[in-house]
Amino acid sequence: MKGKAQPAPFPKFQKTVLANGVRVVSETIPSVRSVSVGIWVFTGSRDEAASESGISHFIEHMVFKGTAHRRMHQIAQRMEAVGGYLNAFTGKEYTCYYARALDEHLDRAVDTVCDLVLHPTFPERELEKEKDVVLEEMKMYEDTPEDFVFDRFEAALYGRHPMGRPVIGFPETVTSFTREQLFHYLHTHYTPDRMVVAVAGHVDHDRLVRYVEKAFARAERGPAAFERQPVNGYAPTHLVEERAMHQAHLVIGLPAYDVHHPRRAALSVLNTILGGGMSSRLNQNIREKYGYCYNIYSFLNLHSDTGDFGVYMGTDETKVERARKLIFRELDRLAQHPVSRRTLTQAVSQVKGSIMLGLESMGSRMMRLGRQELYYGRYFSLDEILEQVDAVTREDVLEVAQELFDPERFSSAVLLPGKPR
Repeated sequence: MKGKAQPAPFPKFQKTVLANGVRVVSETIPSVRSVSVGIWVFTGSRDEAASESGISHFIEHMVFKGTAHRRMHQIAQRMEAVGGYLNAFTGKEYTCYYARALDEHLDRAVDTVCDLVLHPTFPERELEKEKDVVLEEMKMYEDTPEDFVFDRFEAALYGRHPMGRPVIGFPETVTSFTREQLFHYLHTHYTPDRMVVAVAGHVDHDRLVRYVEKAFARAERGPAAFERQPVNGYAPTHLVEERAMHQAHLVIGLPAYDVHHPRRAALSVLNTILGGGMSSRLNQNIREKYGYCYNIYSFLNLHSDTGDFGVYMGTDETKVERARKLIFRELDRLAQHPVSRRTLTQAVSQVKGSIMLGLESMGSRMMRLGRQELYYGRYFSLDEILEQVDAVTREDVLEVAQELFDPERFSSAVLLPGKPR
């Protein structure tokens, strides 16, 4: 299998597309002795039918139970035996399997993650046991109100669309999965043209490509690409539930920009000003001034064709409505008045600093490479990213706030202390 290397637009970045569509991207950092290896599959919970809810996450679990080449205990020991690390996670739009190791074990790391993705056996005897494991994971999330309220918020925001379902699925769907279903989903979604192998660290790109070519030697392009269901027809929704707990939890938010929107950098800066740390307006004016909460922050999620922006807060149930009004007051301030030059400068510096500090980790660099290739099909250098953030103006922040912060368009999810319904 021959791949054609594309000219690297930046000194330390290289990209090769194999004949079957697998994209291999690397960022070479000569000063380190480690590598972070990830296989990104451009499929996640939004690509599941209602009856399949949670299957992407369940497959992520099950690939560790055995492959055509290794048993479960051999997979567990494969990277740890050389001081490395192996793990995976599932999101709304992608699944990532990754390993961290010394550079001398690059071949082992690539071989291990490729084996998981390409040759799982889904042993029948492990299937039922892993269903119980996932059910326990669900209980863990339900016992963590700050996590659970976000699932309810996404249900309010996206309704019946797959984006509104939890990544982990539901008890009734997970317990129904069969081995045949797992293989069918793998065959239709885990195809080479939807995969990216991303590596950051002390890596030689040509050597990496040889390892990936060997691993994917028999992998062929899959069926025609499936079409994702677009997110349409938003209607604000408000959900309130009672649960056995001591604190109320609130999330308010609304649809925002996707990963391609030209104002995504401005929204990131706005997010930092509003709720991005101890000096943010939400923290200073709701926690410090009024003492209404211990934890409050704003958040921003960007997806391929949609996104969402909102605020989370945990507070006493008697203060929920007062705190909600204070949150909307801060949103209105941003939509009515330009932020000061000093505030903008501080927020831009905070965003840039967070980006640059993240690059201290090879794992973070690998994650950045993988996401960039999935969503943009290209590499953004650090200078490009920082230039985009530096270009944000006070007027940009004001215009984004005015465009988004209509109180009538917000959805909400609230968990209140009490008896479960």
